[in-house]
Amino acid sequence: MINSGFGAEVIGVTDRAWHPCRTEPRPPVSPVSRTSAGPAPDQRRPRMLTASFSRILGSGHAAQVSRVLTADPVASCMIAARFEQVGMNEAAMGGQFWGIGGGRDGLLFAGASMVPLAGDPAAMRTFAHTAARRGRRCATILGPADRVLPLWERLEPRWGPARELRPDQPLMVCATDPLGATDPHVRLVRPHEVENYYPAAVSMFTEEVGVDPRAGDNGRSYRARIAELIGAGRAYARFDGDTVMFKAEVGSLSRSVALIQGVWVHPHLRGRGLAAPAMASVVRSIQRDLGRMPSLYVNDYNVPARRSYERIGFRQIGTFASVLF
Repeated sequence: MINSGFGAEVIGVTDRAWHPCRTEPRPPVSPVSRTSAGPAPDQRRPRMLTASFSRILGSGHAAQVSRVLTADPVASCMIAARFEQVGMNEAAMGGQFWGIGGGRDGLLFAGASMVPLAGDPAAMRTFAHTAARRGRRCATILGPADRVLPLWERLEPRWGPARELRPDQPLMVCATDPLGATDPHVRLVRPHEVENYYPAAVSMFTEEVGVDPRAGDNGRSYRARIAELIGAGRAYARFDGDTVMFKAEVGSLSRSVALIQGVWVHPHLRGRGLAAPAMASVVRSIQRDLGRMPSLYVNDYNVPARRSYERIGFRQIGTFASVLF
């Protein structure tokens, strides 16, 4: 996604850390039933009935979850990045995988972000029923638009209106070397520069998401997240002295894909052609140093940003949608 003219869309408040919102214990009666190793043989139902309910998947379903994530590595990057590190560990993932038919007929990640990963409209209705019964525990719903929008259509009457709906966000990748010039002044942010980088990150987040990431804990969680990205070599910037002129981060890094987020250009420099060569430098570093496919998603109405991305070689491969609370 894109922010303040050029920022790739941030994942939301949830991207400060992977588990700011813990799911609470399930009430005794719920449409979601927990299974750690799949249903016992005598509990199995004919496949034609499995789409009538969803289950919280456990370790016995790890292989199926992995298959779903691998089948669409770009769209699933933000979930796959964590799953590849911690597997089905609910606490470490910061959420649960809900599955229909053991994940074969539908899969959804329910955490601080709710991400529908697989399933047809009937599966989205089932997940919506489950989520409505449990109540809203997420800050965003995001993912492929053909899943998010049917899911939200069913949930809105129960959850109430969202703060913002973004129904058309092109999902893009750069599968070739970046086109055009690169900016030699764009580089990785160094750990000691976090204090200079942090204000730009706050500005980007506030402009893009519409909320101040420092709210609630005076910015401790968000600052820790920014420091983590810098320490991991996943934050890029162009500085003029101590002032950030351009910034971007790799918000999620799976084995094959790097999801770029938080792209931001200083307000005084917007419209001067800085974004394209700066982003080209980020893309080249991701390809050369991280060995991943650069990806991002951007608001459809942000025409200048989309043109900048297309100019350096990004092409649309799908469409995301986001529901912000």
